[in-house]
Amino acid sequence: MKSRIGMAALKAIAAVLLAGVAPCALSAQTLNDALQARSAGESGKDRLLVEAGELQYDNDRNTVSAVGDVHLYYQGRTLQADRVTYDRASRRVFATGNARITEADGTVITGDRFELTDDFRDGFIDSLRVQRTGVIEGKTVTTRFAAPRAERAGGEAMVFEKGTYTACEPCADHPERPPLWQVRAAKIIHKNQERMIYYEDATLEFIGVPMAYAPFMSAPDPTVRRKSGFLAPRFVASTATGYGVAIPYFINIAPNMDVTLTPTFMTRQGVLGQAEFRHRLETGSYNVRAAGIFQRDRDAFLPSPLGPRDKEFRGSIESAGRFYLNEKWQYGWDVALVTDKWFLDNYKIKSESLSTTYFRESTSTVFLTGKGDRGYFDLRGYYFKGLSSLDWQKQQPVVHPALEYNRAFDGPDWLGGQITLDANVTSLSRDQAYFQQTPNMLNNWLGYYSNCAIYEKGRCIMRGMPGTYTRATAGALWKRRFIDPFGQVWTPFASLRADVTWTRADVTGALNQHVPNFIDPASGPLGRVMPAVGLEYRYPFVATTASGVTHTIEPVAQIVARPNETRLGKLPNEDAQSLVFDDTTLFEYDKFSGYDRVEGGVRLNYGLKYALTTAGGGYVDALFGQSVQLAGRNSFSEGYRDPTNTGLESGLDRKASDYVGRLHLQPSRRFAFTARGRFDQESFALKRMELTSSVSLGAMQASLTYGHYAAQPSLGYAVRRQGLAPTLSYQVTPNWRVHGSMLFDLSAQKNAQQYFVSNPLTGRNYLKAPYGSLASASIGVQYQDECATFGVVYTSSYNDPTTGVRSNNQSVMVRLELTTLGAVQLSQTLGDATSGGVAQ
Repeated sequence: MKSRIGMAALKAIAAVLLAGVAPCALSAQTLNDALQARSAGESGKDRLLVEAGELQYDNDRNTVSAVGDVHLYYQGRTLQADRVTYDRASRRVFATGNARITEADGTVITGDRFELTDDFRDGFIDSLRVQRTGVIEGKTVTTRFAAPRAERAGGEAMVFEKGTYTACEPCADHPERPPLWQVRAAKIIHKNQERMIYYEDATLEFIGVPMAYAPFMSAPDPTVRRKSGFLAPRFVASTATGYGVAIPYFINIAPNMDVTLTPTFMTRQGVLGQAEFRHRLETGSYNVRAAGIFQRDRDAFLPSPLGPRDKEFRGSIESAGRFYLNEKWQYGWDVALVTDKWFLDNYKIKSESLSTTYFRESTSTVFLTGKGDRGYFDLRGYYFKGLSSLDWQKQQPVVHPALEYNRAFDGPDWLGGQITLDANVTSLSRDQAYFQQTPNMLNNWLGYYSNCAIYEKGRCIMRGMPGTYTRATAGALWKRRFIDPFGQVWTPFASLRADVTWTRADVTGALNQHVPNFIDPASGPLGRVMPAVGLEYRYPFVATTASGVTHTIEPVAQIVARPNETRLGKLPNEDAQSLVFDDTTLFEYDKFSGYDRVEGGVRLNYGLKYALTTAGGGYVDALFGQSVQLAGRNSFSEGYRDPTNTGLESGLDRKASDYVGRLHLQPSRRFAFTARGRFDQESFALKRMELTSSVSLGAMQASLTYGHYAAQPSLGYAVRRQGLAPTLSYQVTPNWRVHGSMLFDLSAQKNAQQYFVSNPLTGRNYLKAPYGSLASASIGVQYQDECATFGVVYTSSYNDPTTGVRSNNQSVMVRLELTTLGAVQLSQTLGDATSGGVAQ
């Protein structure tokens, strides 16, 4: 039977063994007297609790032992063993039989036999196993050391002879099998004070098979989040740069400040230098990144203006920052400067300023933002850097600044409802006009940059005005909802908007001289006022069946009365060029996407909504409707007076608009389907359609998206645009997952097998994608468990021929991450294609 004893002998054993307290001189007094003296001077938190089957004295061997399921609790530590013995002659402590120490931080040390000095500073442990659990980047990680024999030296270092280290869990069914990976070394030294682990004569093994060797290496122990030293290397390869390896070095300046230096050694281009400085303050953080290279082989790239062959030095400098003034206000910046438009892509520089769309650009901005419960304020400036070979920087606008303000509040008691205030101020400038041919013929190479054959409205559109354009807009909207005794919902509303614009067009130069053909280049201020009143009507009919199915049928009608749009053809259109008429904009009071255009005339919007819900959570939602111009001039049919033709071929440019509809089906959480479309109001021909579906069946998740958009020659889209994008992810096992996505380009006419585009600057013909071609694809496989992540991803994407690349971008990226050790990544370009204007 277990007995609880508080004898001084066991107290001293545990104190020496677990806490390293310097023992009293045992030779000068009896053991019991010495232990009693020590016990009397200890604080309450240092008191020892001992549980053991019995206590044995062996005067012949001069030892004291605790025997039988021994538990010693001291200062948050626990020692467990079948037997703990203190040898008074050698002043050594022995713990045998299932010996186990659990530290206060959760570290578990086990061994067949502990042999330690009485001050616990030196000693040996046989068949040592150390298990430590901690949190690394939000993930709970358990690391394991093992060795046939280990030595504790100096009280702070543990030396594992012929030791192993891993973060992998042993196989539950076959613990004798080697883990997925482990480091096996002739000697592993773990220094607690330095919090470093040193490996001598080390081999990295996968499933017991040696894969890599290092005579010496070191790494912080898993409890260290920040420590100076080398990070895992990254390997790169491409036609233009050759093979290369990046070796990052991390410098921990302070707990809130660090620098990472990353030289990348490339066989063809030399050394690419990269540096990143990060600094976190009480109210926010910022970073500064720089990269640069003196290229050794400039012939790897195309000549100007298609490529950067004329540049010996290429580089970039970037910075991003976010700071909080209080819980509602923040300011910051995200700026980037590059020597040329191809640098970031050629050298795979990670940049926070990059957009991920097909038309890539680097966006720099400085901002001040405030958010409240019912208000929003945003002030920012923009600088855009085009990254395509066809981008002409002088055609890119500089926004200085753009201000957006919105505030909603309850109306006064006599008025009721809600009042919303909106304000917008935009000022921008550019050097050169941005013209685009309409219709945009596929073989139109009249010049390197997008131009027009004839600079007249109807044959050409002006995407951007040269010079300076400033507009200030202020508006107020009031609306209030009433429900009558029959359940009908009436929502009257009224709005008033005023604009003041100031335009100074630059009409000097070969391109800019055509600006007066599209807008009035007057430099004086112009005003515009648009009042509006309207009424929205809804009458929902609800029916519930005995099975718990609820049907809702709701007719909706909305009428908006306004005067005609003014100043059309006298002002540029910078922010309202994107006009999409579908179910989401059917009941918008003003269907233009920006402030430079404002809808006028009297318009009726009407439709029918249907919704179905089931007791099991199923859901169906449908909408079908139309918009009709009742009186006044139709702003959308007047689009020919807009320098960008906005409104034409939108489905709203006739008295009765096209029909728009939506159908959303979600019978369960596993499946969802949405279809939305626009149909010709006379022939019901399909003008626009978007289909999306998703399914989740156990380990499989899949989605399918289809887009169909009719040709819009007046807007520069000469042919029908179609695309099909399937995605699939399948969890083969708890650790293995395969995934893939594709994008099929169906835009060319069905009877066209292929077509060519000729670039007069290079004298080359480029084969464009035929109908049904694969525009992009990504296929990968990933393995992930508690100690490793491994992934292989193949990507292929179609290149616009203007980049000077003959074939698609194809690459394979391999990434291996070993928990607590680091990650290695290899990116390999396949074939002879590289992106960003690389010569072939």
